[in-house]
Amino acid sequence: MSRTRKARLSTADLVLLSLLAENPLHGYGANAELERRDVHDWANLSRPQVYYSLEKMARAGLLKRKDAGGQAAGPERQVYAVSAQGIRALADALEDREWCVQRDKPPFLTWLALSWQARKGVCEEQVARRREFLRGELRRERKTLASIRREVGHEHHEAVWMVKLMIAQFVTELRWLGKLERELRLRAPARNPGRDSAA
Repeated sequence: MSRTRKARLSTADLVLLSLLAENPLHGYGANAELERRDVHDWANLSRPQVYYSLEKMARAGLLKRKDAGGQAAGPERQVYAVSAQGIRALADALEDREWCVQRDKPPFLTWLALSWQARKGVCEEQVARRREFLRGELRRERKTLASIRREVGHEHHEAVWMVKLMIAQFVTELRWLGKLERELRLRAPARNPGRDSAA
């Protein structure tokens, strides 16, 4: 991320810039809003990271501190707004092609690659656990989607699109897991180990 690297902005920084572009907030309020929006589902952003990012971006001129109502505000109550420089930095970062050309590395995929070494019966148990987890997440995301639709009042909003994508991914993986369960008993070692599959 050429421009992002120049400004040394992390994903956490960019999420905060976007949030504060909507409305100035203090650290406590930013954390509460991020939690309400279930940001942990799509971005790795902890409570301490929020305060670190706010201070870092304020020092870099991407945020400006606002008057906290005449009281001496501590780090949790200092109100921050995005500066013009912060808006430019966010827009620059969103032009980076790296957002579009990376693959996820889900832990379940790693588990699947290693699963041939599992003890008897473990693969079936783990697949069943994964299925139950996905069903729970699917129920949760469907409730989240209903809540977002009530809040935004239309279908053409980034939050609606994001949750619809997550729902589609869960539905697809659940279908695939059903196929995997049927095929587990047919598992066999590679017939041509070491042969270049691209040849």
